[in-house]
Amino acid sequence: MVLALVAIGVALRFTVFRPVPMEVQAVAASRGVVEESVTNSRAGTVKARRRAQISPEIGGRAVEIPHREGDQVSQGDVLLRLDPAVLDARTLLSRRELEAARAQHEQACTNARRAQRERDRLSRLAQDGIISTDVLDQAETTVETTRSACEAAAAVVAQAQASIVLQERQSGLTVIRAPFAGIVANLSIEIGEYITPSPPGMPIPPVIDLIDPASVYVGAPMDEVDSARIQPGQPVRLSVDSYPGRTFPGRVLRVAPYVLDREEQNRTVEIEAGFDEIPAGVRLLPGTSADVEVILETRPQVLRIPTPSLLEGNRVLVVANGVLVEKKLTVGLKNWDWTEVRTGLAAGDPVVTSLDRPEVQAGAAVRVRQDVP
Repeated sequence: MVLALVAIGVALRFTVFRPVPMEVQAVAASRGVVEESVTNSRAGTVKARRRAQISPEIGGRAVEIPHREGDQVSQGDVLLRLDPAVLDARTLLSRRELEAARAQHEQACTNARRAQRERDRLSRLAQDGIISTDVLDQAETTVETTRSACEAAAAVVAQAQASIVLQERQSGLTVIRAPFAGIVANLSIEIGEYITPSPPGMPIPPVIDLIDPASVYVGAPMDEVDSARIQPGQPVRLSVDSYPGRTFPGRVLRVAPYVLDREEQNRTVEIEAGFDEIPAGVRLLPGTSADVEVILETRPQVLRIPTPSLLEGNRVLVVANGVLVEKKLTVGLKNWDWTEVRTGLAAGDPVVTSLDRPEVQAGAAVRVRQDVP
């Protein structure tokens, strides 16, 4: 009877009262691509390589603003026109001064030619002894004086011509044109408003912000420990906060030749990464936060497991006959998603990924809910 009771107890222990296996998630070790990458230590920023903050070089009243914020413009398009009335009047005045200078030049040169002829006549008379040498000397002085007056009048003409060129160039400053094709990002002036020239050494605040959307790139700070491994030309994945869940392929364009040491405990090196191609319909606004993932090395068709399934010390829990078994691995490349397994696992081994419960440990009875890698 005692043996019968013991047998019944053992049977109940392994049937009615046996512990229910807990459910875990697992992913079969499989072959695929594993990349080693590094990301920026702080948020990067979308920037525009071609960005012009434009302000007029002279003061004036705005009379025409052909394009508004958000408008696409071509190179050479008029962005702003100031009232040219005063400068046009000065140009007209300079033209009249040129006409007067030319008339004075003609008169002075005519007097010089007349004095030359008079000197030649008196010279012949002096040779015949009809007049004294003193009269001839006075004629020579008159020739030199009138010649100098002709040359001075010619200089006045040249000065008047230069004044016209100056006035025309100043009049040209009343028209602001697009230095390159782009989008008007900001406009801080309206028709009728007056722009006052700033004092020397203080530039006029910009009134137009022009951006070339095709020249955007991402500037991002990388940890100084990765500076020697990052090189121009390496592939990157770019993510922008305004497009969550999307990444854009690109390349490292530039690595700064120095490390920023403003914060001694957080030293970084600035890199610039460009987009291979900006998809249609995607607007990347300068100033938007962005992240850069630099791909240092890629290994295809290697045995891999999800990185979150890796425990401290390169250990994993594998399901074997309904029980969790701990295995020590030798790993290779790794990133946030995948880790390369060199030894310790075989393809198809179910590796536990749900490690958020303390009871998930070696020796526990489990039931697997298979995940798809």
